Amino acid sequence: MNVSDKGNKNPISHFILMGFPSSPQIQLLYFGVFSATYTLTLMGNTAIACAVRADRRLHTPMYIFLGNFSLLEICYVTTTVPNMLANFLSTTKSISFVSCFAQFYFFFSFGCDEGFYLCIMAFDRYLAICRPLHYPCFMTRQLCTGLVVFGWTIGLILFITPVVLISYLPYCGPNVINHFVCDPVPLMMLSCSEVTTIQSIYSTFNAFFMIGTFLFILCSYALVILAVLRMPSAASKRTCASHLAVVSFFYGSLMMMYVSPGSEHPVEVQKIITLFYSVITPLCNPLIYSLRNKEMQAALRKVFGTQICKCKCIKILHHN
Repeated sequence: MNVSDKGNKNPISHFILMGFPSSPQIQLLYFGVFSATYTLTLMGNTAIACAVRADRRLHTPMYIFLGNFSLLEICYVTTTVPNMLANFLSTTKSISFVSCFAQFYFFFSFGCDEGFYLCIMAFDRYLAICRPLHYPCFMTRQLCTGLVVFGWTIGLILFITPVVLISYLPYCGPNVINHFVCDPVPLMMLSCSEVTTIQSIYSTFNAFFMIGTFLFILCSYALVILAVLRMPSAASKRTCASHLAVVSFFYGSLMMMYVSPGSEHPVEVQKIITLFYSVITPLCNPLIYSLRNKEMQAALRKVFGTQICKCKCIKILHHN
């Protein structure tokens, strides 16, 4: 995979992820904070996925998409946070060449999938609210299944080309990445060859993806909002507000970072922005989708209330 192994006298076999340089005590504090954040993220998104799976009332396209989005969030956050936690306790902070590019591939592929899932969810809300009479005819089981599969696979397909192009750049040293994730921008900066063309291709790819999907979502929700304002129902308004909050968090931070990767963001600002969309947003999404959604709240109480009752019964039987 690494062409530098063939063409350079001093090839790179691993990278050093600096993360958040600080004293060992602060590193332990970071480890505790991000461990708790990661655990809560897994619990929140797993709870939503389980509620959608267990409650038949939620077996509708909107909640099926939401359940898959929650599973996608789990995959997305798992590509970076476990390695970041290990680095907090490590003195070497190294990651192999293959592992680094595998992280790059899956992190950005799942991130791309999230963008398309937000488009799918916006499209679903547009059909349900703006075309309610035609909704059952349009959103068939076959289309719903196709959209679910499309949402999971499109990012994995699209990001093959950028990863291959950047991995085939020659890397002669240094090998220190001042980041906590194998981000393509600092990776390209470490290459010992001219990367202007590849950087332009990557920037164009990001611009088309982010601006295209964002405009699709924006147009869909503009039409939805116009329709909702004429409705007496508060449920549709709550759903739209939740979706728009997630879109704002996700796209706001992404566009600051990747639409123009050549822009001079300070390194610490880059880390904070990446931390926001890779760790904080997946933590907040379950809260955003469940706090203002009565159906989801009822499903969560039903699923986990049943589990608590089962545990209590088992304990009583065990004691008897």
